[in-house]
Amino acid sequence: MASESFTPVSMPSALRFDLLARCSTTKARAANLTLPHGPVQLPLFMPVATQASLKGLTPEQLEATGCRLCLNNTYHLGLKPGQEVLDKIGGAHKLQGWKHNILTDSGGFQMVSLLKLAQITEQGVRFLSPHDGTPMLLTPEHSINLQNTIGSDIIMQLDDVLVTTSPDHARMREAMLRSVRWLDRCIAAHANPTTQNLFCIIQGGLDLEMRAECCREMVARDTPGIAIGGLSGGEAKADYCRVVNTCTSLLPEMKPRYVMGIGYPEDLVVSVALGADMFDCVWPTRTARFGNAITKYGMLNMRHAKYASDFGPVEEGCGCVCCRKGEGGLNVTRAFVHHLAAKETVGAHLLTMHNVWYQLELMRNVRKAILEDRYPEFLKQFFKDLHAGDKSMYPDWAVEALKTVGVDLME
Repeated sequence: MASESFTPVSMPSALRFDLLARCSTTKARAANLTLPHGPVQLPLFMPVATQASLKGLTPEQLEATGCRLCLNNTYHLGLKPGQEVLDKIGGAHKLQGWKHNILTDSGGFQMVSLLKLAQITEQGVRFLSPHDGTPMLLTPEHSINLQNTIGSDIIMQLDDVLVTTSPDHARMREAMLRSVRWLDRCIAAHANPTTQNLFCIIQGGLDLEMRAECCREMVARDTPGIAIGGLSGGEAKADYCRVVNTCTSLLPEMKPRYVMGIGYPEDLVVSVALGADMFDCVWPTRTARFGNAITKYGMLNMRHAKYASDFGPVEEGCGCVCCRKGEGGLNVTRAFVHHLAAKETVGAHLLTMHNVWYQLELMRNVRKAILEDRYPEFLKQFFKDLHAGDKSMYPDWAVEALKTVGVDLME
C-alpha cells in the first residue's frame, strides 16, 4: 500500500454536491454542484483558459455561453504573471475579470507535455521554463501554495503523470504510489480548505488493478472531489473506457467525478454513460483556430471552397451568438466565416464562440436527458446524427463501451 501509516480523516469541503437523478439504464448522473463562486450543473464540460484567458473570447463572451466553471493552469500562471502579481491583485478571478468558478490544474500534466524540460523526483518536478530556460521546482507544497494564491474554487493535487501507453510497469506503479504520497503533502499544505476544494487524481495507467488500488487509497483521503487522470494520452479508446468504467464503479456516489483532458463530443457522451460528471479539453478552442466548426453532424472545415457561397448559419438551429438571428445574435453566415478563416483573427473568434457553445449545450442536453430518464435514447440519436444514420460508421469502442452499461447502439 502507498501509505501504511495513513489514518483516514474527513477533509473540510467548500462545495455541496446534490445528486438529482440517475439513469435507470446506464451509470449517468445529473447533479448540482455548488462552489464558492456559484452553482454549476453536472454533467459539465469546462473550457480551458490556460493563462487566465480563453483564446478568442472576452470574459463577457465566455459568460454569455453559459459557462460557469473554466480552467486556468497553475504552472503557466506561476511563470507569468507570477505569484507576486497574483497575490497583489487578489487572485485569478480579479486578474481576468471572471466572477464565476475556476478550476486550476496543478501543473502535473506538464510532466508529459514538457517532459524534455522536466526532471521528476520524490521532492517534486524540476522544470526549465519554456519562456527563458530558467529553472523552476514544482513541489506538491509549492503547487498548492500557488493555487491558494490563485484563489481557484477547485484546486488539483500535484500528481506524477506518465503517458498511459508507457510499457514501463514499474515506473507506472512508482508514479501511482507517488501520486498518493504527494496527495498527503498537498492536504497538509492546503491553507484554504474551507474556501477552495482540493481534488485528488487517480493514476495507474491502463492497469485496472493498479487503478483500483489507487482509487482505494485516494478515496480514503476523503477529498471534496475526485479526478481520473493520466488519460487522453494516446491510448486506445477501448482502454480509456475500461479505465473510466472501473474507476467510477469504485468512487463515492456523493462526490463529483472529473475525467481530465477529455473533450471530443463522442467521448463526452460515452464517459457520462460510464458514470463521469466533469470534463475539460482545449480541443474546441484549438480546432476553431484551424477553421473548424463542431456540429451535431460532425466537423465542418470552414476553409473548404464549398462554403464560399453558403449563406446559411454555421449550424442550423444553434443558439450561439454566432449562429442565431435576432435577440443579439450575429446571424453570421458560413460564407463569411469561410472568407475569414485562416486569414483574419475574427474568424477564429467567431468559431470559438460557436464551438464553446456547442460543447456546453451538448452537456446541457445530456443533463436534460438524464433528468427525464431517456439517456439511452439520447445516445442513439446522438450517434445517428453524427454518422448520418450509417451504423457501420459507429466507432467500435463506443458500441462496446455502451453495451457494458446496457445500451446497444446497433439495435
